[in-house]
Amino acid sequence: MTRGRPPKPIEQKRLAGNPGKRPLPNGTLALLPSTYEPIEPHRPLGSPGKELWDRVWDMGNSCISPKSDVELLLITCELLDERWNLRITVMRDGRPEDRKALRDLDRQLIQNLSLLGFSPTDRSRLGVAEVKARSKLEELRQRAETKE
Repeated sequence: MTRGRPPKPIEQKRLAGNPGKRPLPNGTLALLPSTYEPIEPHRPLGSPGKELWDRVWDMGNSCISPKSDVELLLITCELLDERWNLRITVMRDGRPEDRKALRDLDRQLIQNLSLLGFSPTDRSRLGVAEVKARSKLEELRQRAETKE
């Protein structure tokens, strides 16, 4: 099933000067602080999965809901644990079927991370955040301030 080309993130449209001349959202969007504390996984995770779990809660906790997104996040962390183990097998044995399984697992991980909003395109689609690049003038002002 092909979906066509993914939408270009708003940040890239702004940097390119908005070649399509379609209206873009005004201003920059910001992540609001979360109103809840990160939670512990309700199933055991290996080291790579637990690291991802903690990183997601640290970086994206304002767009991850502990009520509706926790199961998808937990499955994604379990997939990462599985990938870690499968990668060791591929590195050791190098069987073609293991390599294919690893690439399939990679695609599933990327898809799950996208569903959670962890790519520029998906964040733009969700309207959660927009990265604002500093202008040359802002960079010069900041350098001047740090030298003082």
